[in-house]
Amino acid sequence: MRNLMSRTAIAALTLAFATEAMATEWNVSVWGKRRAFTEHVEKLAELVSEKTNGDFTLNISYGGLSKNRENLDGISIGAFEMAQFCAGYHRDKNPSITVLELPFLGVSSLEQEIELSMAVYQHPATIKDMARWNATLLMPSPLPQYNLVGGGDAPATLDDFEGLSVRATGGIGKAMETVGAVPTSMSASEVRQAMDSGIVKAVAFAPHAHMSFGTIENGTWWTTNLNPGTVNCPVVVNTDALDYLSDDHREALLGSVQESLDYYVDNYNTKTMSAWGPALDERGIEQVTFADSEIAAFKEAAAAPAAAAWIEDNNKRGLPAQELYDLVTGMIAESM
Repeated sequence: MRNLMSRTAIAALTLAFATEAMATEWNVSVWGKRRAFTEHVEKLAELVSEKTNGDFTLNISYGGLSKNRENLDGISIGAFEMAQFCAGYHRDKNPSITVLELPFLGVSSLEQEIELSMAVYQHPATIKDMARWNATLLMPSPLPQYNLVGGGDAPATLDDFEGLSVRATGGIGKAMETVGAVPTSMSASEVRQAMDSGIVKAVAFAPHAHMSFGTIENGTWWTTNLNPGTVNCPVVVNTDALDYLSDDHREALLGSVQESLDYYVDNYNTKTMSAWGPALDERGIEQVTFADSEIAAFKEAAAAPAAAAWIEDNNKRGLPAQELYDLVTGMIAESM
């Protein structure tokens, strides 16, 4: 009986160790605080855990693993398995996806932003580009068109942006240069302090970020229709970690992407945008709307030169830049 019990105990321990070995934990590096921008990551973690009965978990850290500008580097060395980053933070490291940050592309919805992003993410040139960092792009963080919150006197015309210091990254920064603004690139978490100290007078963000990072707390005006573009902020995974997953865990992860994005879009279009108008009204923030003629002139000055420069620069890098640009603009044209 003693030997039988011993064998039974050994078998139980062996099963326990085998079960534990099958469990997978991934660390996920994001920044700031939980907000509309991270809801698809939170939903993904929830779905993956549900589908695997807790055997595969995503441990989301808000700033505890890395600085946002260093998330792609962390992915490349396997410091964590998943992260979120924005292409404009380090354009030289991810030139292929910066096509999605060109100004005045004419993207009309979050759903369209997802469609365009996934097409670019799955392009062979992009896959090769990201492979330099041992990274696989998983899903975008779709954002609406950016607009500015600023302090001091509100601009009456686009000429009033002359000499104005503006936090604007990527293609939005290039666009703002064409109207005389002085763009500065900094991470979202640095923006409030920069506004308080006067380093920047205005900030280009999507609505959720203006609320999350406090620009509306000391802003006095908001541009309703500047709409120069948006930024592209993917969720990325370490390729080795993805390949190492069991088939069931990989399916739980990849099979949950679309549902996570659907949840994100619904949350942004309802909760975030329904809170935006009242947030402006409560603070007495002046809403500035520019004439159609001024917006048309802005687009003419910014869009074509930025696209031409992007294509030239990235052809030199060995990217099929014209092909990537045509992919994006062609999809947009088809949807009109």
